[in-house]
Amino acid sequence: CLNDGFADKRAMYGRYTQELGAYAKEEAARLREDGALRRTTSVRGQAPELMEYEKDPCAKCQVCTSWCRKFLISRVGEDWIFLILLGLLMALVSWAMDYTIAFCQQAQKWMYGGLHNNILLQYLAWVTYPVVLITFSAGFTQILAPQAVGSGIPEMKTILRGVVLKEYLTFKTFVAKVIGLTCALGSGMPLGKEGPFVHVASLCAALLSKFMALFGGIYLNELRNTEMLSAACAVGVGCCFAAPIGGVLFSIEVTSTFFAVRNYWRGFFAATFSAFIFRVLAVWNKDEETITALFKTRFRLDFPFDLQELPAFAVLGIASGFGGALFVYLNRIIVESMRKQKTINKFLLKKRLVYPAVVTLLVSTLTFPPGFGQFMAGQLTQHESLVALFDNQTWYKQGVAEEFVYSSEVPQAWKHPQVGVFITLLLFIVMKFWMSALATTMPVPCGAFMPVFLIGAAFGRLVGESMAAVFPEGIHADSTVYPIVPGAYAVVGAAALSGAVTHTVSTAVIVFELTGQISHILPVMIAVILANAVAQSLQPSLYDSIIRIQKLPYLPELGWGQEKYNIRVEDIMVRDVRYITLSSSYRDLQEALITGQLKTLALVESKESMILLGSMERSQLQSLLSQQLSRARRLEYLRERAQDNGTHVPTFPQDSPSRTGCGVRFLSVYITFVLGTFNSFTFFLKKCIFQIAEWEEQQLDEAVNFNNCKIDPAPFQLVERTSLHKTHTIFSLLGLDHAYVTSTGRLVGVVSLKELRKAIEGSVTVTGVKVRPPLASFRDSGNNSSVSEVTELHKLWSRNRSLLLPREPNLPDLDDQTEQPSEGSLVNETECTELSSQNSPLHTDDQSELPYTDATPQEEHLMQLPCDCTHPLEDGGSEAVSEQCPAPIKEVVTEGIPSPPEGQPE
Repeated sequence: CLNDGFADKRAMYGRYTQELGAYAKEEAARLREDGALRRTTSVRGQAPELMEYEKDPCAKCQVCTSWCRKFLISRVGEDWIFLILLGLLMALVSWAMDYTIAFCQQAQKWMYGGLHNNILLQYLAWVTYPVVLITFSAGFTQILAPQAVGSGIPEMKTILRGVVLKEYLTFKTFVAKVIGLTCALGSGMPLGKEGPFVHVASLCAALLSKFMALFGGIYLNELRNTEMLSAACAVGVGCCFAAPIGGVLFSIEVTSTFFAVRNYWRGFFAATFSAFIFRVLAVWNKDEETITALFKTRFRLDFPFDLQELPAFAVLGIASGFGGALFVYLNRIIVESMRKQKTINKFLLKKRLVYPAVVTLLVSTLTFPPGFGQFMAGQLTQHESLVALFDNQTWYKQGVAEEFVYSSEVPQAWKHPQVGVFITLLLFIVMKFWMSALATTMPVPCGAFMPVFLIGAAFGRLVGESMAAVFPEGIHADSTVYPIVPGAYAVVGAAALSGAVTHTVSTAVIVFELTGQISHILPVMIAVILANAVAQSLQPSLYDSIIRIQKLPYLPELGWGQEKYNIRVEDIMVRDVRYITLSSSYRDLQEALITGQLKTLALVESKESMILLGSMERSQLQSLLSQQLSRARRLEYLRERAQDNGTHVPTFPQDSPSRTGCGVRFLSVYITFVLGTFNSFTFFLKKCIFQIAEWEEQQLDEAVNFNNCKIDPAPFQLVERTSLHKTHTIFSLLGLDHAYVTSTGRLVGVVSLKELRKAIEGSVTVTGVKVRPPLASFRDSGNNSSVSEVTELHKLWSRNRSLLLPREPNLPDLDDQTEQPSEGSLVNETECTELSSQNSPLHTDDQSELPYTDATPQEEHLMQLPCDCTHPLEDGGSEAVSEQCPAPIKEVVTEGIPSPPEGQPE
């Protein structure tokens, strides 16, 4: 292209204003000058050190030590140091929490056992203790950090996609999460630890990244934190169950649609180190004699199962799939039914501690050991129940008289003189099922993995005991009888049900690491896969269900329906796109900022051609408008007019803010000053005000100069015939929040997460998604764009427009007041997309009409305009227009000012 003088300029698509050869030469010269300057600075900096060598013999050692320290931190051990600190910190937190939780649960049993002479006092002690802990957990979390409520995995799944959720990774949230989770689990309620611990690990990683950034290095780059959050999610599971391999795989399955393989070793390293320290602390505290599995089993290894048992394992997996889908459905129905009851919802919003107290009172009453709890092993904790359910001894033996007799190894909690183990297990499964679904809706830090894992183990134990009853003599194989092991069925059931609820296969690996045996790897994998197949066809995963309930901006899975593959981008895109042109005036910018709440606006060549040139962030437009209507320019204008008229120019106070878009604050100061000093010249004041209003109108009518603006030259684009499947893949892989739709370079629409979500979920609205007919894929290929519609791209930059590049050092930075990092070099299309998606928070409420808005969940943000006014976002979305900041200045400042005497000129 250089030799031919850019013969084919249509291959160029950007905003270069010079010939490529000249631009390359200028860049090479600039790089040579920078290199020479750095070498000069380096030599000057080393000269004093070399002089010190001759004066002090120890100077060499000091310089060498400093160099070694910098080398170890910046070159070799930065990631290693971070991951070791993260694993160590999480292991300490996990062990301390487990120790405190065990102490709280033992304290409840001690209070209950000490009042054995009075059953009424026993009931009060059994009920009051968890109510107090849960109420404290809910109140403490609500006061300190409401973001700590719930599991945390749905929020981390959204954050890892590139969405910014405010206050979710702060120190206050960390304190509220740890203390609230400890109290909630210490109460003995059917709640889990694994999900919240993923959030805790992510909090530790975020805080540790800020600490490491104090020493410089790569952690100054905020984009690096996303990679460490991926490793932190694996650490959260690894140190919770001492299962590093399953923790890494589970964290990948539940938090990532597409996982960067470069973070794989980080997750394994940190999770392994954390699990090792966690088990070492248990040995140090004399809880274990050596490093062993958390729920160690002793199944036989020579003949763990027979081929005849595989159908039973398959049925167990299928039934677990239906049970997992039912659990997710029940959990969502409870939340939605509470929200639909407006009276109850309004009452609970005012009395936030009533709901967790009532739920805890109900669950504690039903699990009271002398009451109904005696039929469902109510006095056992979750850990004790799992140890009993994984027992490899059969709890029943069938004799000649066909009566079931208890074995001596059966725990006392599962024995009852009036009902058998079958009834006890069945009641345990049914009661724990709805109790867990209800308890996980409380506004406390809690998870659902461990309760579901326990229910699955009980269901597997029930199937195993049933198999033992059907085959009392065991399985005959090669003239040898092998008895049925119900504990193995409990392991399979735990993995299958938990996998069905979370839609993961890694629960099988977690079970192997928890039990320390892989003898039943084939039955476990068969059951988990079948359970996932059934559950995924019926309900979303528990975490995706919570995302839908909270309306977090996460893209759902596409699903298996064939009709969705016939939908194209042109069927779901928004055609009414707000944009600015190269010839736009400042008035157009003001209208775009007031009437919309978009994070970015498209920049096109003109209204006629609609050639997409790039996109601009809202902060850039605000800076342009604020500079055009700044206070300094108004003062300068008044001084010039006063000097022209020969009038004395007063000195104005400088304590007012420098940024004002409408001039109201400056005029109020000016009015106060003038009225206090020149009471007889009110007509002169009104004349000045109208002059300022006229000047402002003139300034708004001027064309915008985009020369010194930072323009994203490569916003992500899709063609209008891109399929929904490909669009979903691109959005998921790159973490996009929106993409422009173009046709031969012309902007024709925009598609965002909102439109994709509607298309995937199959919703049809008047202005939203229009589902394509079944034969839409067989369109006439001759309906493509004609030759006359093809735009000559080589004419885009031939009109002497000088849109300078963002990286040129002589440009003033208009974005200094924003928190978003600015790249110093041109990036390609993918990098621009990743940067914009990771630095721009998304709107999480479906009530907004526009897709790519700047908002965070469960919060009402204030839209900052170039003036000093704030505009709360109304429910109407982007169409909500504030009435507090009128654009014409004369509508505000003329009120209450006396008119000049008759005959006086205005």
